[in-house]
Amino acid sequence: MKERKSAKDNQHPQHHYHQNGHLSPFKLAKLFDPDASWDKDQLGDVLHWTRQVMALVCGLIWGAIPLVGGFWFMLFLVLSSGIIYGYYALVLKIDEEDFGGHGALLQEGLFASITLFVLAWTLVYSLSHF
Repeated sequence: MKERKSAKDNQHPQHHYHQNGHLSPFKLAKLFDPDASWDKDQLGDVLHWTRQVMALVCGLIWGAIPLVGGFWFMLFLVLSSGIIYGYYALVLKIDEEDFGGHGALLQEGLFASITLFVLAWTLVYSLSHF
């Protein structure tokens, strides 16, 4: 006789459940553990949200100082990509080929972060200097 999986088990196959059915908490220590195992979705989420936080912080700072011009936009791109690269290559020491290569990892969250950066930069600059 076959055992049937409950619908609850099939809803989120990528997450690990405790016996009581609750999701196991994400461990913050995993963010800096080079021996931790990562799946593609988890690493993508971490890289995406790291970029979004950097975009918001840089946008707020750039707008408040006030900085203008393409140089500062390019500096954000270089900083953002450099920090993401340093994080997955030097801190986590993952094999980028297991996750689609450098291009896929560096592109994770890039376009959303550019949008958030420009929005925050423009709003803070406009509201505080005009």
